[in-house]
Amino acid sequence: VALGGSRAALPDHRVLPDHRVLPDHRVSSETGTIFIHELERELFQEAFLTGREDDGAAAPITFQAHLQDHPDLPRWLRYIQRDPHQPGYLYGCPTATEVGTHAIEVLAYNRHTYETVAQRLVITVIPAPGREPPYQGEFLVGNRNVEELLPAATQEIFLQATASVWERDDLRVINITSALDRGGRVPLPIEGRKEGVYVKVGSHGTFSPCLASAASPQSRFRCSLGQQPLASCYDTFAPHFTIRWCNLTLLQVWPSPTSPGPAWGSGVLEEGGDFQPPTEVPPRDLLPGYLVTLLVPLAVAALLCLLLGYLMCCRREGVQKRDLETSDIQLVHHTTIHGDTEELRHMAGSRDVPRPLSTLPMFNVRTGQRINPMPGPSDGARVPLLPQ
Repeated sequence: VALGGSRAALPDHRVLPDHRVLPDHRVSSETGTIFIHELERELFQEAFLTGREDDGAAAPITFQAHLQDHPDLPRWLRYIQRDPHQPGYLYGCPTATEVGTHAIEVLAYNRHTYETVAQRLVITVIPAPGREPPYQGEFLVGNRNVEELLPAATQEIFLQATASVWERDDLRVINITSALDRGGRVPLPIEGRKEGVYVKVGSHGTFSPCLASAASPQSRFRCSLGQQPLASCYDTFAPHFTIRWCNLTLLQVWPSPTSPGPAWGSGVLEEGGDFQPPTEVPPRDLLPGYLVTLLVPLAVAALLCLLLGYLMCCRREGVQKRDLETSDIQLVHHTTIHGDTEELRHMAGSRDVPRPLSTLPMFNVRTGQRINPMPGPSDGARVPLLPQ
């Protein structure tokens, strides 16, 4: 009861002090087209519980976004906010597998007062009315960061410059990706150094001769030598955008044939028709499976035992065959060494044998006279053991 009361007294981990919730914001997106949603700072500043009037414009705000009931965003959606005094962006390109509704929870923090405001963003992904553009070109813009190309006005300028090079008017931005997400390096903290942005543009018309020559094998060879690729047209991207023409990629994407899906019914049974689940199971003969499962391992084990017994018992040479193939001198040496070893073991086991003469005191074998084994310096060396 105490544990339950303490747990009940704890607040929800998703609810913070002074936490306000804004109404849901619903947006829609089509597959195969870039989706961009700007998290406006002014909208959240009006909802902050602040008592000071001068906090509205200068308060730094940071955002956190994640899929509802999940710790991270969907795989097709990315979030970027470079500075707390700048707006945040949710951007990405949904595919056909992402069709449906995605609920994104956005939480805004006031870095001065630590107040929070939450809002749920409901994104409805619908299939594009037309097929995906079969001709797609990906440009690397080297003098921009990703948040600088997300506003609609900047994208319009980029599309106008692309239309002059592509010579088409039905262009649309398919996706925008930071070069850091594609394996690029973080730029040095020098003014004017940008991370780079990949912009994928699609069209239903073929590539222009200018783009085809820039992506030709001759241009790739010149790029490998550190030279500029071939270009038969004027670079209309300058001076707003610096295009890395050596990183230009041209793709032709054709829709894959899809097999017709199953025909779904109304889901309602006809009148007088009741669903009768099967109650009887046809009999099955389990004896063959049981025999295979039991007898096959036993047969393999028996064969292995017979093979091991043959190798250990029937393939032995025997002592008699070994002695016949051994020379007599080796046998005599072996017998002598074996006999001496047994005698030494017998002597070591029995302590009743007489002591060796080398361990007895010095004595005269004829007279039996014993001499001190440790004689003095005067007469020790001159005492004869045997009579002269």
